[in-house]
Amino acid sequence: MTERDTTVFVVDDDPSIREALHGLIQSVGLRAKTFGSAQEFLSSQLPDAPACLVLDVRLPGLSGLDLQRELSKAGIELPIIFITGHADIPMSVWAMKAGAFEFLTKPFRNQDLLDAIRQAIERDRTKRQERAEREELGQRLDSLTPRQRQVMGLVVAGLVNKQIAAELGTSEVTIKVHRGQLMRKMRARSLPELVRMAGTLGIPAVQK
Repeated sequence: MTERDTTVFVVDDDPSIREALHGLIQSVGLRAKTFGSAQEFLSSQLPDAPACLVLDVRLPGLSGLDLQRELSKAGIELPIIFITGHADIPMSVWAMKAGAFEFLTKPFRNQDLLDAIRQAIERDRTKRQERAEREELGQRLDSLTPRQRQVMGLVVAGLVNKQIAAELGTSEVTIKVHRGQLMRKMRARSLPELVRMAGTLGIPAVQK
């Protein structure tokens, strides 16, 4: 992986570990940015690009677990790879349940960390793409009239134009016009694509 748009953040209070991790990450073509404390990381500006966080559990001041909680409260979805020199099973279980991506105990193999970093960044990239798609689809949905939204729900439920016309008390020709307009506004090239869009938006089909 040699993509320049990705960043691996490292938070560890040991300068020698920070330097070693910085060199390891840069050696595979990824940008690395290091911090000596959770507070220092929280005061930094996060780029709007795929990233992950390599985080020491035991830090002075705010611990790694505290930082995980703070990021969660702030709604920052950043994949976290915890590292620790202490085999603390309850701590790792808590971290994983709280959404940590991985938990590595020192000393760990460099390749294990790099593999975890690649997977974490890929997950973040996928989530960002899905979020962008939902936002784009949401804008298209907002362009529909209330009646077009009604028709969309019934179309997604599998009703044909004649059934939708009967349901809404209008003519089949009118429904055909609404259907064509909503397909154009949603940029859906087929019914299956419209159904997929509705699923992405979390819109339940109108059951009849």
